Amino acid sequence: MKISAAIITLNEERNIARAMESLRCCEEIVVVDSGSTDRTCDIASNLGARVVEHGFEGYAAQKNFAASVCEHDWVLSLDADEALSESLEAEIWQLKKTSPQCVGYTMPRLAQYLGRWILHSGWYPDRKVRLYHRQHASWHGDYVHESVKVEGAVGRLDGNLLHFTCDSLSEHLRTMDRYTTLAAEQLIEAKGSVGYRHLVGDPLWTFFKTYVLQRGFLDGPEGLAIAYMAAHYTFLKYAKARFMSPPR
Repeated sequence: MKISAAIITLNEERNIARAMESLRCCEEIVVVDSGSTDRTCDIASNLGARVVEHGFEGYAAQKNFAASVCEHDWVLSLDADEALSESLEAEIWQLKKTSPQCVGYTMPRLAQYLGRWILHSGWYPDRKVRLYHRQHASWHGDYVHESVKVEGAVGRLDGNLLHFTCDSLSEHLRTMDRYTTLAAEQLIEAKGSVGYRHLVGDPLWTFFKTYVLQRGFLDGPEGLAIAYMAAHYTFLKYAKARFMSPPR
């Protein structure tokens, strides 16, 4: 079992080294870059990655392209702001010593937000398929929330995939602006209508669900920030869709 790690990047000089240094269980690392203007490509190349330039076509399409240019059929897909924990790396080493019984594997993702590891708020365990055989799986999702769909048996790994999210609220707001625009475009393409229930009721429900039902209050002040930002994301998504749509 030989594994190719695949990472898509755009101006990730702050994160790329941490991600790559956690991938000692992989035979190769492929970085597909979509036009970075910082030192991302130089850092990746100096650390031994094969860097491929490819214009951005959407998250799912970009990750499928990255998998297609890998040398090996087993692909471990990471975002640049993620890294394998030591326990997850050890599990993958053990999997390589045996014969994998599945064609895809999920792993729990543990996020760090404003310097705190988040164990509630609907953020954990947040299982994702990230290790898969490319002949039996591919990425899907045209705008946001892309995911791997597997045709065949899916196994479970228990070590955490570490996700280093926002270090500041300002960074979170900048990221949210980009993703809510994509989410609004997805809503418009689906031709869904946006009413006051979406603009008022859905954000309130999102806050209540995140902070109370998903026990965000146990994550301290960071949990409160997550709940508020989740509600704000919901409002912006629907508001952008409403005002971006042509008048009826």
